[in-house]
Amino acid sequence: MAFFEDALGGWTGGLVLGVGTALLGPSILPAAGAIVRPLAKAVIKGGYLVADGVRTLAAEVSEQTEDLIAEARADRQPVSRASERRPAPSPIVQP
Repeated sequence: MAFFEDALGGWTGGLVLGVGTALLGPSILPAAGAIVRPLAKAVIKGGYLVADGVRTLAAEVSEQTEDLIAEARADRQPVSRASERRPAPSPIVQP
């Protein structure tokens, strides 16, 4: 914008740019839309793929964290007397 103001002086540059855009806009927009739409669609699709990957990773990390917490709680609980007893040795059978 500053280039046009310097080249044409003051408000004239903005006026020329505005009129040019108004005249050329309708003919440029369909061509630009044909290029920009697939590009925007690809960017959005990529964003969804990244979001899905992050969501899956977060679910896996959450599940592993819950497992670790459950293991830590199980290790922290006192051992009962029944589990301290050793099972009787099985009789050895000789052929």
